[in-house]
Amino acid sequence: MRVIVTAGHVDHGKSTLVRRLTGMEPDRWAEERRRGLTIDLGFAWTRIGDDDVAFVDVPGHERFVPNMLAGAGPAPAVLFVVAADEGWMPQSAEHLAALDAFGVRRGLLVVTKADRADPAAATALARDEIAKTSLGAVPSVVVSGTTGAGLDRLRSAIGELTAELAVPDPAADVRLWIDRAFTVSGAGTVVTGTLSAGTIAAGDELLLGPARVKVRALQALGEPRDRVAAVARVAVNLRGTARGDVGRGDVLLTPGRWRTTAEFDVRLRGAAAADLHRELVLHLGTAAVPVRVRPLGTDTARLTTAAALPLRTGDRGLVRDPGEHRIAAGFDVLDVDPPALTRRGAARARGRELTEPDLARSYLRRNGFVRAADFAAMGLPEPGERLGEWCADPDRLVALRAQAAGIVGGWDSTAAGVPVEALRQRLGLPAPELVVPVLRGTGFAAAGGLVRRPGAGLAPAVEKAVETAAHRLAEHPFRAPEADDLRALGLGRRELAAAVRLGRLTAVAEGVVLGPDAEERAVAELRRLRQPFTVSEARKALASTRRVMIPLLERLDAAGRTEPLGDGTRRTTG
Repeated sequence: MRVIVTAGHVDHGKSTLVRRLTGMEPDRWAEERRRGLTIDLGFAWTRIGDDDVAFVDVPGHERFVPNMLAGAGPAPAVLFVVAADEGWMPQSAEHLAALDAFGVRRGLLVVTKADRADPAAATALARDEIAKTSLGAVPSVVVSGTTGAGLDRLRSAIGELTAELAVPDPAADVRLWIDRAFTVSGAGTVVTGTLSAGTIAAGDELLLGPARVKVRALQALGEPRDRVAAVARVAVNLRGTARGDVGRGDVLLTPGRWRTTAEFDVRLRGAAAADLHRELVLHLGTAAVPVRVRPLGTDTARLTTAAALPLRTGDRGLVRDPGEHRIAAGFDVLDVDPPALTRRGAARARGRELTEPDLARSYLRRNGFVRAADFAAMGLPEPGERLGEWCADPDRLVALRAQAAGIVGGWDSTAAGVPVEALRQRLGLPAPELVVPVLRGTGFAAAGGLVRRPGAGLAPAVEKAVETAAHRLAEHPFRAPEADDLRALGLGRRELAAAVRLGRLTAVAEGVVLGPDAEERAVAELRRLRQPFTVSEARKALASTRRVMIPLLERLDAAGRTEPLGDGTRRTTG
């Protein structure tokens, strides 16, 4: 399917043209038909060549410009309508300014009412005006909605226009800007919009604001569909969604794939930042929200909206001054996660940053490490070095590797290494899984919760103390040294933890340590007992104490080496 929006001054024949092309009535409301004036968005469709073509018919009257912008925002192409008898008019200029601000690049000029006046002058002026905008030089067709003259040529020209339109990715993330919401008896809430990318299927779960909603059913061109791929006009029946919870300007999104923001940096088109009023209305997709403008540079600004929007770098929108009834400027989104502007001169510095050509690289340089999924959500390519699920700034990596080597190399070796979490915090890494890749090439490695040089052992004084404790345990394997004895040897919590991590001792409880083979020796002795056995029998067999035996047996239970029977006795397993 192809989707085309109409544009042009009021009463220049947009709706008449759509009726003649499709045989359908685009004006949905009785008041529109009574007054002969399009007030809201209208929709109709037909088959032209090999394509289904859907028309979004927008109002031309200046009072309904916000409705026009809701239709034009998501449109990939336009039929720009000018009447031969009236020629270029004020709303012709405002509609063209809106299309230019949105960056619409494909269009066709249709000069109507050719039965009333010579179309040459209107055609020449309109083509000159349109050529100054993003549409550039467009083909033109002269028609009469009354007599039908030129309609065959118009259909051919529309076919040529749609053949030039890019085919969107059907696997892209869904962002459906809603332009209508209504209730259908027996079905519930239905929303409509122009699906510009991706695919929606019945049964899909989508996000509507913070809530997950389920697609109950779909229609396109008035027919039920199991799935609809872009580009398409689509009606979505939402299960369990109240009509009052959704309206024009809301958006359906693929869950987990979009970042919503109320503050973002843009490049302006058509006006200098300093010339804009500070309070305007932003139009993007079908949304229209109040926005505050803060200039950053000559053509860059920070926009702060009254409501958060799902945006990506490269999105195009416009800001309108409703008091002066004019399009103030168009804009391209540059950064949907900009830095705070808290220091004196920060705005000017930010404006200079936004002149950099590689926005993804600039963002990564500012943050150091960014999840690859975040770049996708922001609409940016992955820069830097990929580390698992993260992208890393190469310059930051070089600096951190040098810093890590200094920290680990200078760490008090009584602990046999730097705890991984302590190193992560010292380096300012956003996630523990980044520690190992950051250590590449430093000569250090992470193992057992510590970062150390491979093969590194305990400090000499700690090594001597551990050997003394191990010698005593060799004589009495299940008589754990008392806390005072360990302190006398110089083995505090930190030193004991290092010895346990290196496999030199076994910790069975806080401050209770045995030899490295304590579990194996205990199981071997317990298997010699008559099964099942009591704690007291185990204590006597191992020549131990309850201080040691209770946590040791619980440890063996947890490892599946012994099995408690529920009556105070145990038996060995295996």
